[in-house]
Amino acid sequence: MESKKSGKIATIDLGTNTARLLIAEVFANGDFEQRFLARDIVRLGGGFSSEKGLADDAMMRAMECLHQFKHEIEHRDVVDVRAVATSAVRDAANGAQFVKQVQRETGIVLATIDGNIEAALTIKGIKAGLDQQAEQMLMFDVGGGSTEYGFTCGDSPLFSTSLPLGVVRLASCSADFATISDKIDQQLSILKQQMEDKNLLPDPAKTTLVGTAGTATSLAAIDLEMTDYDYRLVNNHQLSRQRIDEIYRQLAPLSPLERLKVTGLEPGREDLIIAGILITLKTMDMFGFKQMKVSDYGLLEGLLFV
Repeated sequence: MESKKSGKIATIDLGTNTARLLIAEVFANGDFEQRFLARDIVRLGGGFSSEKGLADDAMMRAMECLHQFKHEIEHRDVVDVRAVATSAVRDAANGAQFVKQVQRETGIVLATIDGNIEAALTIKGIKAGLDQQAEQMLMFDVGGGSTEYGFTCGDSPLFSTSLPLGVVRLASCSADFATISDKIDQQLSILKQQMEDKNLLPDPAKTTLVGTAGTATSLAAIDLEMTDYDYRLVNNHQLSRQRIDEIYRQLAPLSPLERLKVTGLEPGREDLIIAGILITLKTMDMFGFKQMKVSDYGLLEGLLFV
């Protein structure tokens, strides 16, 4: 896998819940080494409305974070900046206006990408960090505003899609676990039918299921009882369905504040983690997987290869 440019490259993923910055040294052969990583739970999708789109306070939080990202980039001899916005911005009536404001105030040029491009870039990023290249891979990326799925065989992408299943939106629409569960079931049934129609249902015996983004990495951190997050331990960590269900049963009865006492759960995810775990468990059940590999790599790393 090769990048079109070598040197220090900065990538930014402005998601519905989390904003992330990666600065990596990219070499001519396509390898890279992480030099700096930052993330901030800005909750850009918080207060989202179909009429207006992004809320004023949410845009302010994101802008403050992007100013900080710009400061970090300016002090690290970066030769190229690749920044994308995903679900919240692409679905917002005021998304284009926000993108212009970001460029005007910070100089950062945000590209608003669709769900299929997001899935394809995430696949590239995940594959760059896998300890073993699977014969087939089904990946899913649980985000704040949407969940992306991608199915690959070797280096060939066979299927990718984006579902309107985001933990911020699910958590804000209802506190009722049954209602959230029904919404997930409906969307996953559509996904399975789409894959069946294309004769692309994954065989769990030949396919590695890989989960990336906040829900998956939080599950790994909780399982590892991590007081200080270490991406090197999280990346490629294996979780059984049984263990994920145990964590769900541990967290579900607790209030958001009580969940913060659970070692490994990052502040800012306490009200979102249940929806994310439900998507994870239901994905595993829909396709018959008993194991999941966690990837700390994803969209940020995939942007290094464009």
